[in-house]
Parts: sequence; structure tokens; C-alpha cells
Amino acid sequence: MPNALATLMLLLWPVVIWRLFVSLPPGRALIWSLLGAYLLLPPPPAAFDFPLMPALDKTSLPNVAILIAVFFVLPQRPKLLPDHTLVRVLLAVFVLCPIATVFTNGEPLIFTETYIRGLYLQDAIAQPINRFILVIGFLMARALLTTAQDQRDLLLALMIAGLAYSVPILLEVRLSPQLNNWVYGYYQHLFSQTIRGGGYRPMVFLYHGIWLAYFVLTALLATLALWRGDSGTSRAKYLLAALYFAVVLVLCKTLATLIYATLAGVVIVLLSSRAQVRIAALLALVTLSYPVLKSADLVPTELILSRAEAVSADRAQSLNFRLENEDVLLERALRKPLFGWGIWGRNHLHDPTTGLITTVTDGFWIIVMGVWGWFGYIAQFGLMSLPIFLVARELRLRHQADQDSFHKGTSFAFTEGTQAQGMPHRTLSPYLGPLAVMLGFNLVDMLPNATLTPTTWLIAGTLLGHAELMARLRKGEDTVPPSESAHADVTQPPAEADPRNRHVL
Repeated sequence: MPNALATLMLLLWPVVIWRLFVSLPPGRALIWSLLGAYLLLPPPPAAFDFPLMPALDKTSLPNVAILIAVFFVLPQRPKLLPDHTLVRVLLAVFVLCPIATVFTNGEPLIFTETYIRGLYLQDAIAQPINRFILVIGFLMARALLTTAQDQRDLLLALMIAGLAYSVPILLEVRLSPQLNNWVYGYYQHLFSQTIRGGGYRPMVFLYHGIWLAYFVLTALLATLALWRGDSGTSRAKYLLAALYFAVVLVLCKTLATLIYATLAGVVIVLLSSRAQVRIAALLALVTLSYPVLKSADLVPTELILSRAEAVSADRAQSLNFRLENEDVLLERALRKPLFGWGIWGRNHLHDPTTGLITTVTDGFWIIVMGVWGWFGYIAQFGLMSLPIFLVARELRLRHQADQDSFHKGTSFAFTEGTQAQGMPHRTLSPYLGPLAVMLGFNLVDMLPNATLTPTTWLIAGTLLGHAELMARLRKGEDTVPPSESAHADVTQPPAEADPRNRHVL
């Protein structure tokens, strides 16, 4: 059970968030509020679970505190709802679809020795609140992280946090994952799953070794993005940091993240921003359509298993176990395809006598599909994928405008540092493509794993905010922020007389 320090940390974090928003520019305060909570606060079951209210844990508590701080600290309140109509529709469906799930799951699941209750009105009230709390970070990132400088702030924060976190990571690699037990008084997962390759897979204060490895991967890709986008002597430092993260990632002993690091690293280092966004859009499209592909037996399962077998028999066995459970759980999910089975484990298969759960959900996609159905799946994965598609659309329109200018005889050459005539002259953010790639690979990782984290929502919200900014600039509805000028040095933060008066688009 969590000790007093775990409770105290949760209790004090809203105060930390308040001080961050008082002291820092809003975007940086948002980044460190969510990133710090994710890395430092105790994982579930540590939470404040008040009657008739959603449980407030390391994910939901910071979101609520951020919402309060933004509306009481900032002199200029940000616009909460997105500009794009489709994003608003997906947001509404995401928040409200649990109501339909409740009304279609009123019947209990009855077994010989026990039963699982049906859903009722309290769930129809609590679950939409839960869902709204979940996307607060996404909505705030859309409002507060819109420019290239904001994107650089996010990437730099991920790198700095990764460097700091590598110290306890290396400690757990050497001593075994014990920090959460030593500091907060409990072990957050099965110890047997941390033993890997004659050593240990670290966790620190995250949910599982897979989450820890994915955070290190995120820090590595962020560092490569900074190396690619910045100039001057700092590039050598970023390269050294990236090499260090690569070593730490190997020590995390998670095969999937090593594959992602290789593929995503090559894309970020070698390809243009437009190509990076296209690849990210393809990854998002595969993730969105995965249930259809799985139902139609179009996923090359045997090929994937044979390739995994060639690398490691243990990993192939683990993957086969996940795929077999996916098949069983998808079959059950399709019995209630529109709105799913709801919470309380109703999406699982159970022992007919004892009622104990007999299936395992690893991938986030099958969790969402089973609990909330197609409406919930399209809404949630659509919210995370649509920012990539909107960025791709804006880049395509910019390229078309450039081509039109060229065919009209205008002396103009489109590069990543310019923009077509008729549109405000500004640089294309060098961090846009890498962030899209990071989000695209995160979406793909949600097929075998449930690695939805506050970082996922931060990146998705940042991309959406920038896509909306690009759309407004294209339509002439906004002006170019000083840090977005074609002649701005993206390695330097914009001057701000008062950080709390920063322009919020």
C-alpha cells in the first residue's frame, strides 16, 4: 500500500503546478507540470478516491490542477475548444460516448458464484468527467504550445528530463527495480516481469518497464530532433546526448523500443519534414484502421511471429500470447460493436463459475475497442491522429501555393525555411516533422502496448495547435509571432518582458 509520502506528493503537486504557472511562461509551465508529475509522482494504486468523484492519480490530478491554474493565474485565458470542426466533433464523442455505453449495458453478467453489476446512472455521470479530465493536457497544449519555439521547449524538456531520469534508471539496472518500493512503500508491478536477459528492466516511478523504455525512446528522439533542427556548437552536445540515450535504451531491455528507435531515428535524421509527416500520417492511418484489418484477417500475423522467433523465442511466445488474446477479445468486442461493454472488466472473458477474468488486455486499441466500442475507438484514436493529418494537409497546401507561384513565373523556391507568396513569410518549424514521427510511432506502439501517457497528449496537442496556427496564417486571420519570422534564430527563446503575458493563440 502507498505510504504517507506517496499521499503527500499527490497532495503537494497542485501547489507545484500553481508555482510553475506563476513563475514560468504558460507553455513551459504546462510541459513541466505534466512531465514532472508523470515521472515523479507515485503510480496507481496511489490516488485520492473520493465518493461520487473520479479517482485523482498521477495523471488526472495534474490535469485538474492545470485547468484551475490556467484560469486563475494567467491574465489571458486560452481558448479551450479547438478551431477545427472535426476535432470538436471527435472531442464531443470522446467525452459523451460513455453515456451511450451505460445505457446499452444495464444488464449484469451472472456467473455461478458471483456477478458483475450492470452500468447505471452514476457511471453515466462519472465516466464523461473522467474522459474530459483525460484530455485537459491535450486541450491546453493546443492552446499554449503553438509555435516552433514552443515545440523546441517541449523537446528540450524531454531531453533534460531524460538525462535526469537516467540516473535512477541506471541505479535500477544495477540493483533491480526497487525505487518505488523504497520511496513510496509498494511495488507497482510483478517483479518477475522485470527480469530480462540476465539482468533487470528498470521502472523507477512509472507503471511498467515498457513505459520506462518508451520514455527513454521519446527522450532519444527528442534529442535527435534538436540535433537536426538546431545549429552551432549545441549540435555536438545533442549528438552526444543522443548516443547516451541509445545506450540507456539498450539497458532497458525492451526489443520493440529498439526497433522504433532505429526506424524513427533514421526518419528524423535523414528525411525532410514533409516526408516525416507523410510517414507519420501513414502510421496513424494504420493504427486507425487496425481493428478492420484485424477483423478481415489482413494483419500478417504469421510473418510477424516468424520474424520475432528469429530474434528471440521468448519474445515470440509473448507476442503470440498477446495476439491470441486480441483475437478472443476482439470477437467479444464485436458482440457490442458500437459502444462496447463498459467498465468493471465487462469487456473480458470470465470463468463461468468463479467469474474470474481469463483474458489479458495488453494493447491499448483492444482496451478501447472492448470498453467503448467503435464510437470510442474512432473518437480517441481520431483525436490523437487528426493533428498529424491536419499538419500534412497544411504542408500540402503550402506546397501547392509554392507550385502555383512557380508556374506563374514568380521567382520563388520552396524550402523548409520559406513560404509561398500570398502567405505570411515565416519558417517551417524544423521540429514539426520529428514531433509527428514521435506521435506516429507512439500510436503504433498502442497496438501491442497501452503506452498512452501525458507525453502523448502533449505532442498531439502541440501538433494540433501548430496546424491551426498554420491554417490561420494561410487564411490571413493571424499574424506571424516574432519567433516564427523567417529570420528568427530558432535556437534562442523569444524575448518576453513578462512571461505571464505571453501571446496565446
